[in-house]
Amino acid sequence: MTGWACGIGGCDAVFGDVESLLAHQATEHERHECAVCGTVVPDGFFAIRHVFDEHTRAEFVRAYDADSDDIREREDVKNRIEEEVEVGALRERLDL
Repeated sequence: MTGWACGIGGCDAVFGDVESLLAHQATEHERHECAVCGTVVPDGFFAIRHVFDEHTRAEFVRAYDADSDDIREREDVKNRIEEEVEVGALRERLDL
């Protein structure tokens, strides 16, 4: 992959590594309120991870008026990022 595109609300930012993308999503975009439980999380990957780790696929479908294509797309994004991210580097960028 030549770059990691943000994709939140028409954002056209592209990054050379996934850690920079996630730091951007966590710091430069508005937070997202989960439509299932009301938890507020950073938008993008973090919101996807929250809904798929904390809720059932059926809850996601109902809360977001989604379908199986939406599930597959978000699961693919989640899996690709989780395969690439270096958690230590991300923590450092977020100063955690």
